[in-house]
Amino acid sequence: MSRPSRPARVRRTVLAVPGSSDRFIAKARDLRVDALFLDLEDAVAPAVKEESRQRIADALNDPSGFAAPTVTVRVNDWTTPWTFRDVAEVVGGAGARIDCLVLPKVTRADHVVALDLLLTQVEQDAGLRVGMIGVEAQVEDAVGLLHVAEIAASSPRLESLVFGPGDFMASLGMGGLNVGSQPAGYPADAFHHVLMSILVAARANGLQAVDGPFVAIRDVAGFEASAARAAALGYDGKWVLHPAQVEAGNAAFSPRVEDYERAHRIMDAYADATSARGGATGAIMVDDEMVDEAGVKLAAAIVARGQAAGVGAGREHR
Repeated sequence: MSRPSRPARVRRTVLAVPGSSDRFIAKARDLRVDALFLDLEDAVAPAVKEESRQRIADALNDPSGFAAPTVTVRVNDWTTPWTFRDVAEVVGGAGARIDCLVLPKVTRADHVVALDLLLTQVEQDAGLRVGMIGVEAQVEDAVGLLHVAEIAASSPRLESLVFGPGDFMASLGMGGLNVGSQPAGYPADAFHHVLMSILVAARANGLQAVDGPFVAIRDVAGFEASAARAAALGYDGKWVLHPAQVEAGNAAFSPRVEDYERAHRIMDAYADATSARGGATGAIMVDDEMVDEAGVKLAAAIVARGQAAGVGAGREHR
């Protein structure tokens, strides 16, 4: 059976919401994040994982809904005894209101393939359109990083790869206890290799790349620095753990208005110059810088990101 192409989603900020807490679920309903996930994994104690499935299904079916345009659920990973029933009960009970499932601790492509197959059966059983629910795969350890290219190509349901810094730091034996923070004593960016590896695998397969959380929620400057590094590489967004991180996260992964406007000028000027009317010029000067086709591709990426984030709303590229 053919599956639909994945919808375009904005993931500048992705809020983690413990699925065991009615209070946190209620607080998350009105937060202006791009996406959120109701968690059945690390934020939920083993003793309450089973009851949290119904709590999440009830929360999803609540007519008050969520302000976030994208709503997902993180299930437990395949090494646990909970994954099958996480999917069967939550998707079976509220699948029509789930955009994606987040699969943690993915180390091989067959982890995603197994979730894809299970989702297909649960969708069919629940009367849902097959393929409507996407998958986000978390890469969280050394083995997952070694197989990230295969993971990224494993399923048409995949929409994003997500870096999980906490388990990754433990996997490598990195120093430090603050998840997402740079370990002390290392002079460079300790996460550069893993972030780039995930990003390259994601882009090679048409996926988004999302950075993981920064747990020091009162360290706004530290969060801003972490988000800025990921955004500079080209990441689409970052997980947030607290409302205090949302504004900074949205800003970090949205192009500045001046960059957005300049990108539009580049695209307009290049379109004119390369037309027969403009002389079919292959390289031009814009704002005292030479622009050719490669520069236009960069400009187009900024425009697309800005339009998705609502920057310069109402301005149309001609």
